[in-house]
Amino acid sequence: MVNPRRILIAALVAVGLAAGQPALAQTTTLTMSSWVSPQHHLTSVVLQGWATEVEKATGGRVKFTMLPKHPSAPPGTFDAVREGLVDLSYVTASYTPARHILPLMPELPGAGETALINSVAYSRIYWKHFHKVGEYKGVKQLGVFTHGPGQMFTKKAVAGIGDVQGLKIRTGGGIAEAVAKALGASAFVKPAPESYELLSSGVADGVFFPLESIISFKLDTVLEQATLFPGGMYSSAFGFFMNEDKWNKLPKQDQDTIEKLAGEHLARLAGASWDEADRKGMDALKKSGVKIVNANPEFVAEVKKRSAPIVDDWVKKASAKGVDAAKILEEFREELKKVAAGK
Repeated sequence: MVNPRRILIAALVAVGLAAGQPALAQTTTLTMSSWVSPQHHLTSVVLQGWATEVEKATGGRVKFTMLPKHPSAPPGTFDAVREGLVDLSYVTASYTPARHILPLMPELPGAGETALINSVAYSRIYWKHFHKVGEYKGVKQLGVFTHGPGQMFTKKAVAGIGDVQGLKIRTGGGIAEAVAKALGASAFVKPAPESYELLSSGVADGVFFPLESIISFKLDTVLEQATLFPGGMYSSAFGFFMNEDKWNKLPKQDQDTIEKLAGEHLARLAGASWDEADRKGMDALKKSGVKIVNANPEFVAEVKKRSAPIVDDWVKKASAKGVDAAKILEEFREELKKVAAGK
């Protein structure tokens, strides 16, 4: 006959043993995606590098899987993350200029001399002034950063503003497109990965890109000249974010850990990696025989003069968002100097 007292004692012992055991750690696997190739450093170094840091810092409780294919066209990335087609990804403000107006600030001509300087200065301004405006509302914002100085690469020699007139220049849109048009080029917008085909087929006479793109998109064989401007003719600003529902479901402990690896930490990771990629791009240019020209002072001055209305237009549009855009732009420029000085 079964003894009820023994069953009760066994049950109590089992409960006691279970209570003494640590609970199994909850593991969350999040999806990531990138609209540039798996080999591009934005995918392989920035995203994968950051993911590795998070996995290590959370003791493996948060893991990431890179989707083999991005679930949307690049400009649709924000909505893809918001709607849960992918858990984490990024978009550049140039691709969504009507939605993300404030992030166009670090894209203006003559910003940081390096991606690191520009990214850190922008990150500080973003979290201080822009985040509360809510242009990334609907997702969990993790960080912002920029690529290196955007330069002009052409299939023909360019010595001054006259040589740019009518050139068919591929840009990513936003500030880069506006600058190209201001210089008299026939600018058009196409996704970055299409650039090699555009140049080799003659659809484009040139492209606006940071130096790293020479390697990322294998452009050294279809170019004749690289024209370099101090601080670049433009930059591209990126927002990196996560699906809000997935964020809210993470344990507080893991949220806190990720927060520590977001913000300026992420800006520094991305900026430093882009600078390294730009260095490799410059080396590839030198080896390829592409002519490298530093824009002469007259050319630089002309770009600045023609770009001034673009800066004014951004100030006007950003001010309509309820921020003191002119003052913030000056603060950003001061922040660039501080970061460049190691502060």
